[in-house]
Amino acid sequence: MIFFLLIAVAAAATAPVAAWALRHAAAPIPVATAAGLAALGVTAVTGRWLSGGWPGWWLPVPALLTVVAVPLALADLRHLRLPDVLTLPAYPLFGAAIGAAALGGGGPSLAVRAVAGALLFGGAHAAVRQLAPGSLGAGDVKLSGSLGAVLGAAGWPALALATLLAALLTLVMAAARRTGRVPHGPALLAAAWLCVVFPLAG
Repeated sequence: MIFFLLIAVAAAATAPVAAWALRHAAAPIPVATAAGLAALGVTAVTGRWLSGGWPGWWLPVPALLTVVAVPLALADLRHLRLPDVLTLPAYPLFGAAIGAAALGGGGPSLAVRAVAGALLFGGAHAAVRQLAPGSLGAGDVKLSGSLGAVLGAAGWPALALATLLAALLTLVMAAARRTGRVPHGPALLAAAWLCVVFPLAG
């Protein structure tokens, strides 16, 4: 119980830093909400690991994804923006987590898949924006590269599954909202989180 409490506190402590960065990017988010969601998310990730969902060397990847995804999703929902202050640092952060996972037991193939995933996932989203500029924002494209790295590391099926899940979640949000622009970032982040926390073999 104390272990989970420490994990939750550590995750919640990342929220004020992300909120500070987003506030300076003119995209403020509620700190308490971000802290609570980050704590819940990382606690769930830790529980998944302790239940034998995957080896310990994979833990840094979904844990980091959680604390990055929460503030970005909140910013996109509130401001229809995915600010560079979080999307760009995600690349070296995820790179470090994936590198640690590869060295910790995942092997070099994990890093190779991550690079390929970043190119494929990011390139596909860039192509969609080029062909249909109104369908995706620039922030979605910037985010997709780093998420592609994480998804590629999780396994090839994760790339296709996350694409499908994100599209479905955005459609559900559009149906629920009915009016106004619907951000794709939250669905993209949620789909990636699910695929990384519950990876398929591949």
